[in-house]
Amino acid sequence: MSSPPVDPRRADKVRSFKSSPNNGQTEDFLPDYFNILGMIFSMCGLMMKLKWCAWLALYCSCISFANSRASDDAKQVLSSFMLSVSAVVMSYMQNPAPMTPPWAA
Repeated sequence: MSSPPVDPRRADKVRSFKSSPNNGQTEDFLPDYFNILGMIFSMCGLMMKLKWCAWLALYCSCISFANSRASDDAKQVLSSFMLSVSAVVMSYMQNPAPMTPPWAA
């Protein structure tokens, strides 16, 4: 007859589970930062009629939308996106000439 199998687990290495205060989730502020940047660039594009600011606002709001979680407030992300789209549209309605980059002016 053979001997009983040896238990490979090490009892001295066993630790009990301790939950973290935020349930193991780390805070990611990237969507929030890009949302604020998008709103700032949108306002600069609307008020100062800078096309590159309006395009940068649209870029920032797309990044914010892409990185947002399902639990985030969808109204704020959508309003930032619509503000940046309106900044692009209004800047081209006021001056339909092609955009010149800021370093070429």
